[in-house]
Amino acid sequence: MKKSFLREAFFIFYHIALFEFFVVYPKIKILAYLCHMQLKNDLLLRAAKGEPVERTPVWLMRQAGRILPEYRAVRDSVSGFIELAQTPDLAAEVTIQPVDILGVDAAIIFSDILVIPEAMGLPYEMVEKRGPYFPNTIQSERDLKKLKIANGSHDLKYVIDAILITKRALNGRVPLIGFAGAPWTIFAYMIEGSGSKTFSKARAMLYTHPKLSHQLLQMITESTINYLKAQINAGVNLVQIFDSWAGILPPNHYDEFSLRYISQICDAITEVPKTVFAKGAFFAREKMGALNCETIGLDWNMGIAESRNMIGPNKTLQGNLDPAALYGNANEVEAATIAMLDQFKGTRHIANLGHGVYPDIDPEMVKVFVNTVKNYR
Repeated sequence: MKKSFLREAFFIFYHIALFEFFVVYPKIKILAYLCHMQLKNDLLLRAAKGEPVERTPVWLMRQAGRILPEYRAVRDSVSGFIELAQTPDLAAEVTIQPVDILGVDAAIIFSDILVIPEAMGLPYEMVEKRGPYFPNTIQSERDLKKLKIANGSHDLKYVIDAILITKRALNGRVPLIGFAGAPWTIFAYMIEGSGSKTFSKARAMLYTHPKLSHQLLQMITESTINYLKAQINAGVNLVQIFDSWAGILPPNHYDEFSLRYISQICDAITEVPKTVFAKGAFFAREKMGALNCETIGLDWNMGIAESRNMIGPNKTLQGNLDPAALYGNANEVEAATIAMLDQFKGTRHIANLGHGVYPDIDPEMVKVFVNTVKNYR
């Protein structure tokens, strides 16, 4: 009887375990496991880690966007940018378009840096020809209490779903890049309420309410870590932190209100390589060299040799062709690309532009850029 009881108990526990694994265990974990498949093209990851590569990998910031007629057709099928970003099937489709059309060595998930404030409780709108707009902003501690630290898996499920769909569709062809905005850049929008040439309200907050500023920046940082880890669990192979408004801060404020929070994120993310792109932060390059990340992105105003000397040999540099160079003809684009590559030759490098590709650039010239990098030896 005792043996019969043990046999029955084992049978019950065995089937409970099967049920939990296949039904109760979060589907995202199972799907993510399937998504972490062997990559057919892992140039980007090897270059980021400083491993030998046969050639320089290449991709472009904003490659999934308005330069492609195919993207515009998908966007025209919905109400606008936000609906497109929040529709996983469509976000996955436009993520993959540049891989098929431009031949880049990586896809970057189609989303926006401002999904973080929305997930924290501060929604935004995308106004045509004006950009992001926040109907409400953070101006006081009372406003801060209305926010929460975002949970990446639940509060931004549509992004995670888009990653899962994209990974399955890519089938290991190229890596998938995830991303988030740097805390200072997110903070700037949450205080200012929209884009700005000066972000004077956000910068004023650092002087007049430094304690409140640090509280909000810490909440953004923790939300961003949660979000990036959810992206990694869903299958992204590398993450990039975009500090789009780094260059408007003085060096001392950049150290205190931006770099320290980027450093927290870099230290927390240990699963995949990390890239930090801080536009305009030429004064912080030496300190960025000490960040716990594999790659530092350069904008087109940062000298390549000077940057290498300041950052050191143990980081991969990404960039940094002037996006305006792509307005030239094919011969001019090829020459500008080769001139850039010559300056990086023999060092750790991922080819990219010094910022996002402009929406009115001819995609054929983007292909010239990509193919020139691929053919360069």
